[in-house]
Amino acid sequence: MTAPMLAAAGAIPAGPGWAFEFKYDGVRALTTVRGNGVEAFSRNLNAITGSYPELRELPRLLNRRDAVLDGEIVALEAERPSFALLQQRMHVSAPSATLVKAVPVLYYVFDLLALDGEDLTSRPYATRRAMLSELGLVGEHVRVPAQFPHADGHTVLRAAELAGLEGVVAKRLDSPYRPGKRSADWTKIPLVKTQEVLVIGWKPGSGRRAGTIGSLLVAVHDHDDRLVFAGHVGSGFSDAALSHLQGEIQKITRAAPPVEGVPREQARHAYWVEPCLIGEVAFRNWTPDGRLRHPSWRGLRNDRTASSVRRGPAPIPLPSQGTVVGAMQTRDGQWRVEAVRRGKQDFYRLIHGDNIIDGLAIATVERLLDEAGVHLADLVDGAA
Repeated sequence: MTAPMLAAAGAIPAGPGWAFEFKYDGVRALTTVRGNGVEAFSRNLNAITGSYPELRELPRLLNRRDAVLDGEIVALEAERPSFALLQQRMHVSAPSATLVKAVPVLYYVFDLLALDGEDLTSRPYATRRAMLSELGLVGEHVRVPAQFPHADGHTVLRAAELAGLEGVVAKRLDSPYRPGKRSADWTKIPLVKTQEVLVIGWKPGSGRRAGTIGSLLVAVHDHDDRLVFAGHVGSGFSDAALSHLQGEIQKITRAAPPVEGVPREQARHAYWVEPCLIGEVAFRNWTPDGRLRHPSWRGLRNDRTASSVRRGPAPIPLPSQGTVVGAMQTRDGQWRVEAVRRGKQDFYRLIHGDNIIDGLAIATVERLLDEAGVHLADLVDGAA
């Protein structure tokens, strides 16, 4: 089994020759189907077949044809992908029937790498996607997600936000599948900014969290491949996540911090661990001194390697799109609405992290904010 092709982060591509797919918040899975047998592998090629018995329906859906598929395994909560819910399945190698029933998963198949022994990776994405659609892979736990060739990327991104999805991936129609390579031929545009981190320590909790973890100290590899301190994470933990983390960190304790430069106030009362436990956080942005601002825990990742955990690239700045003549924002600054004038045209711009949606009417802004649980009337004046 070969490693999967990876998408590079970037801005929405301009010009023709692209298709757009929704980005689902789950774990990557490559599957090999031969006859009645199925084998599944994670992004780092760990065997995960036993973790997801739902994949056993693939041979029937393929009518016993042999195939190699690429896709994403997700768990749905209120019809939307939930990475937090998927955590209950990710770390279980042989789930019980009760767990499978309580937390079922779906396999969204978005690429076809081989069919009946023929390697398709050199074929254009458009050809592979057409062949995949012809297979009719629709079952209780298997789907082929929609794709939008030659569409306006901003419109697809807006639809993803309204649907509560993670973002979109733009794929060049004439691109081959590049196993194990990260390529701009696949460009991911996330709505939620996330960062993989290495847990290097923890501090005890107080109050309701007394006797367990209060916060995690985390690190990332920088652009010079050095492991550097990246801050602490104290929110986003479920009781189940805290219990699981407590069990994991007890196995990897050490006496001293594995990185230099941990601030004294963070190091005080901290317990240190070997930097081998990989997690993912959502966050607002990076501070000038290389710390995660407002990070929130999303969960552990067993489909990554410690050496791959490094600070993500800086976002590509967008070109100027008119003159800002007024602005409002939430008190925490996470959501911002700008009134923009370009020539004789007036419109609104909605900003959330690195995600920017232009050309909106005020009614659309209000609807998008409502979807996020933010009320337009609660916004305060923001300096334009």
